[in-house]
Amino acid sequence: MKKILFGLLTIGLTAQTYSQIIKTEELSEVTVVATNYKYLNDVNSQEVASIPVELLERKVAAFDPTSSDFYLDEFDRYNISFYIPEGKILAAYDKDGKLIRTAEKFKDINLPTAVKEAVLDRYPKWTITKDVYLVSYSDAKGSKKTYKLKLENGKDVIRVKADEDGNIL
Repeated sequence: MKKILFGLLTIGLTAQTYSQIIKTEELSEVTVVATNYKYLNDVNSQEVASIPVELLERKVAAFDPTSSDFYLDEFDRYNISFYIPEGKILAAYDKDGKLIRTAEKFKDINLPTAVKEAVLDRYPKWTITKDVYLVSYSDAKGSKKTYKLKLENGKDVIRVKADEDGNIL
């Protein structure tokens, strides 16, 4: 009985030593192509934008309509909508998957410091209660960013528009 237990113990321990051999495999090269890098460079600001805005803009830039189920060669343009609770982006792609233009709208995001300071300087006793961030991007013209702000001072309410540099429009 001792010999049988000793034999099973030896076989059990030696089987585990063979499981430690690691096979190495060489992987093929991966090439990353940034098709819509121009959009990301143009839309991103110097400051840290709101995280949901950045994430959705990256999804728009990374989306490839040519690899989707609904892609057909006969169409010249694809309009794709991207939604999150904070906002939405309507993007137009050409038949090669290049981003042509976008229309973006986000509510209650982190405002840039230039916009906050411009509102504070021009309207010192007013508070920003709501904001809407609008971006229109075109491959030919670049991006135009506008902030629509609702300011309140007690019972008084005014609406103000500003650009990304803090200029009141």
